[in-house]
Amino acid sequence: MNSGAPLWTSEAIAVATGGRGANAFVATGVSIDTRTLEPGDLFVALTGARDGNEFIRGALAAGAAGAIASRAGDGPRVLVDDTFTALRSLGDAARTRASNARRGAVTGSVGKTSVTQAVRAGLARAGASHASVKSYNNHIGVPLTLARMPAETRRAIFEIGMNHAGEITPLSRMVHPHAVAITNVEAVHVENFADGEAGVAAAKAEIFNGLDRGGTAILNADNRWFEFLKGAARRAGAKTRVFGSASGADAQLLRFSPAPGGASVEARIDGKAVEYPIRQSGAHWGPMSLCALLMMRALDVDLDTALAALADFEPLAGRGVERRVSVAGGVITLIDESYNASPVSVKAALANLGARAVGGRRIVALTDMLELGDFAEERHAELAEAIESARVDLVFCAGTLMKSLWEQLPEGRRGAWAGDADGLAPVLVDALAPGDVLMIKGSNASRASALVAAVDAMADTRKGGG
Repeated sequence: MNSGAPLWTSEAIAVATGGRGANAFVATGVSIDTRTLEPGDLFVALTGARDGNEFIRGALAAGAAGAIASRAGDGPRVLVDDTFTALRSLGDAARTRASNARRGAVTGSVGKTSVTQAVRAGLARAGASHASVKSYNNHIGVPLTLARMPAETRRAIFEIGMNHAGEITPLSRMVHPHAVAITNVEAVHVENFADGEAGVAAAKAEIFNGLDRGGTAILNADNRWFEFLKGAARRAGAKTRVFGSASGADAQLLRFSPAPGGASVEARIDGKAVEYPIRQSGAHWGPMSLCALLMMRALDVDLDTALAALADFEPLAGRGVERRVSVAGGVITLIDESYNASPVSVKAALANLGARAVGGRRIVALTDMLELGDFAEERHAELAEAIESARVDLVFCAGTLMKSLWEQLPEGRRGAWAGDADGLAPVLVDALAPGDVLMIKGSNASRASALVAAVDAMADTRKGGG
């Protein structure tokens, strides 16, 4: 959401992009999508499956202040040869003009969005700040986030993602961060790497290629790729800061205790014993909160402010949000983990479910985990052991890959299997009973969110008396 304060003038846009301007305008934000555009935004007409120039008229009708376009036409616009190149140039200009801003960047196989948003909460408490929204972490999202950065920004945090080798380097160089964090390296996107997880580790290490010389690299001592990443960081001239349970870590996890509405974390940070509450109950939030704390400290946020921000930071949608949902005769607890899934994150979520006290049944609904390469079916089948350890009572599966897990489950644990989430939804809803704790997890593209929507729709029907 834009603040209403001037962000770009048409003249500044033209200078930044080498464009040709007409009909002077002032923009208070930047958008690439007419569906989310706000009045006062600059609309950048990117060309993809559709030519963004075709949407300029609609953007102006929706209140856009002007556009960056590659075709002449009616309305205020800055003409450029290539709108994507112009967006990157605008991002570079925004970084240059916010010369006092300390910038951080976060990547990792799991947890990068949650850590980025937790850091965002701390930066907001510390003064004029800027951050990625949602998961804007690719070749479009990163320059867009930069282009939205106000000149008065003092601290900023960016999320950087990848699917292939070579994608992180240009994004890191674009952000040119003063501090970077790698949450972990796991077997995610391995189908795109001939050398598997080692290739993923090397791709994540590309984030050091844009790091300010002498900047800070924040690394996970508990990850098996720690020594590899530490070596890469030092070769890049970085200072390393370490989080995890390992003795000697700059932020050492001593204890993680789930509690009503979240958890309590006990740690030692730079030799100082601290204990703080968080609103997340998953055990992975122990080390992830320490990663966020080290990033906030690297961006000059004092420890008390950082801890207060973590205490108030709520789980993101689809990433462990818990709520009570009405069913016939009572309520269930829904744990919404529908945004994404990998073998490591599913196993961690199952362990968290198994560790909690429940009054009814533990139920999980899982959709396909994607981008796992040649071993995808094996990775799905291997979840059976974690399900057994978590003492799950019923398992519901959706997708062709989850069929491999389904076939490994004992008869008494089988809830139902369907070819897709839409087919599974009515069966899952019908099986729920008061006191159940239901966790829904899967890759976003396999539509785990459709199962969440079905459970919510059941609750809405009951509220309406249907």
